[in-house]
Amino acid sequence: MKLNHTVTGPDGALPILLVHGLYGQGRNLGAQARRLAQTRRVVTVDLRNHGDSPQNDRADYPALADDLAELIGDLGGRVDLVGHSMGGKAAMVLALTRPDLVRRLVVMDIAPLAYAHDQTRYIDAMEALDLSLVTRRSQADAALTAQVGDAGIRAFLLQNLDLKASPPAWKLNLTALRAAMPQIVGWPDDMPAGRFAGKVMALRGARSDYVDEAGEAALRAHFPQVRIVTLKDAGHWLHADAPEAVAETLEAFLGDGQGD
Repeated sequence: MKLNHTVTGPDGALPILLVHGLYGQGRNLGAQARRLAQTRRVVTVDLRNHGDSPQNDRADYPALADDLAELIGDLGGRVDLVGHSMGGKAAMVLALTRPDLVRRLVVMDIAPLAYAHDQTRYIDAMEALDLSLVTRRSQADAALTAQVGDAGIRAFLLQNLDLKASPPAWKLNLTALRAAMPQIVGWPDDMPAGRFAGKVMALRGARSDYVDEAGEAALRAHFPQVRIVTLKDAGHWLHADAPEAVAETLEAFLGDGQGD
């Protein structure tokens, strides 16, 4: 599947591919892309069923990883790969199954295991919104308040609302994402342990509980070279909470794209 993506920065070294999380899109990582693109070619991507990429009934991690593999092939065959949350899981699956495509891997605030939480409440809220009555984003924000109390999360979700469509529509494939939610919060059962021997950084937010002791153990089991870094004053959406700190950390770990 051909994914919508944006390329910035100079040619030369391996590109850096930035992959967003659930209900996100490539531009969510814009602050990091701008910083990294000062010295490296940077690609931001919309995953399937998100943003301006095609929609499909499948939304499991093998499918997401296959999409990324196809894009990496178009980019030259090897990248430094950075993924947040759902995008981080897709990136880990790709590194474990196609290690030849990844030089260095950064996983942001997620671990290779199944989580008990469920994110369908946000699908419920978006589907309950009568878009035929919406002409401004502020109207949609007010209507979502009863079900989504956090203003930051509402703003994040509303980035997916296409007000230019008639009537307005969600860019997300909510039906497919709802059906795949057990797989999205889960982890494939057949992933080999320790198969990706490259350098890995797991970047987590100090205010997030997504990477606990069990998460650390799972990361080390799958990625022998993993370095776990905790970013203070950041939660699960660490790239939004501390954009400059995340960009600096990525820049230092990924380097100039040369060597291993």
